[in-house]
Amino acid sequence: MASDQTTSRKVAAFFDVDGTLVNATIVHYYVFFRRKRMSPLLGRLWYAGYLVKCIYYLLLDKIDRGRLNIAFYRDYAGLPVEEIKGRVAQCDAELIQPRQFVQAAACVAEHNSAGRTTVLVTGSVDFIMAPLARRLGVDTVEAATLVEKNGRFTGQLAGPPVGKDEKARRVLAFASEHEIDLAQSYAYGDSIADLPMLEAVGHPHVVNPDRALAATARSRGWPIHAWHTANGSAQG
Repeated sequence: MASDQTTSRKVAAFFDVDGTLVNATIVHYYVFFRRKRMSPLLGRLWYAGYLVKCIYYLLLDKIDRGRLNIAFYRDYAGLPVEEIKGRVAQCDAELIQPRQFVQAAACVAEHNSAGRTTVLVTGSVDFIMAPLARRLGVDTVEAATLVEKNGRFTGQLAGPPVGKDEKARRVLAFASEHEIDLAQSYAYGDSIADLPMLEAVGHPHVVNPDRALAATARSRGWPIHAWHTANGSAQG
């Protein structure tokens, strides 16, 4: 029995977050924090203007998600660290939990029950992901980290953005450090940017995939899951 448990702990399940476990993006979180610093009227006006900038981010995402993350996180420059981190629980309760896919918790729980190490691998910021990780009971979070200086965010990332090849690199590094058998392991993603991570494991799964990932999954016979939030939303 002990030998079986030891073997099972050498298998992991890696999860992208945005679009895979939660119907949200890095933009949703930032907008939440910014609007909480404004009056309702000013927040609406600011958001109307920010939507124009989001068009640029959408175009950049199609070109290179890593470049998108570097450009996007500059928007955090100057924001007070203590204030933003102090609103994380509120962000989780008001934004993330309502947008969490119903099937996400059960899927993570199934892997935990099977004795597999569960890992979030995400381009979102580590402190924003912390409440979700605790709620789901995941073992480890591999996420982006914002640089802080004199009590404020600089708008820079501590290290490369966690997207595409960097996600796969982190999965490989984690597997090497913890003696994970990737051939027996699982990964879940929603975007073609998650492809390198999905290809790193023996059991890739796609959730509400974009067109490119859906085509890849069908051609390779990978499981495709249609997950939804409590109000029935699947994406967007």
